[in-house]
Amino acid sequence: MKQITANPISVGTNQEKDQMSRGRERNARLRLILMLLVLSFLVAGCFPGDGHFDEDQRAGFFSGIWHGWIAPISLVYGFFNKNVRIYEQQNVGWWYDLGFYVAIIGGFGGFALVRKKSKGKGD
Repeated sequence: MKQITANPISVGTNQEKDQMSRGRERNARLRLILMLLVLSFLVAGCFPGDGHFDEDQRAGFFSGIWHGWIAPISLVYGFFNKNVRIYEQQNVGWWYDLGFYVAIIGGFGGFALVRKKSKGKGD
């Protein structure tokens, strides 16, 4: 004779499972919102035109890369704060420009290439 044993993982009603699923979704949303808030505070301290750079200390190549990456965020934030720009005025010149444009073209162009490849695979 066979003995029937209950699987402890599958015990519970559908209503309990739905409540657990909703709880997980809510926690995931809260974590996402918290991460976005922390990220926005971290990025806010590095905007071009925030007074960090001056005549003695100018923005260089790596600052140009960073400012290129956050340019869309800087543009939106610039609507609310007139001192923030997408491009640092106090820079070293050609090297800053190179970093800025490499980040703009590489970052946004790279996203476009990924999207084209993924669309091509699904067709």
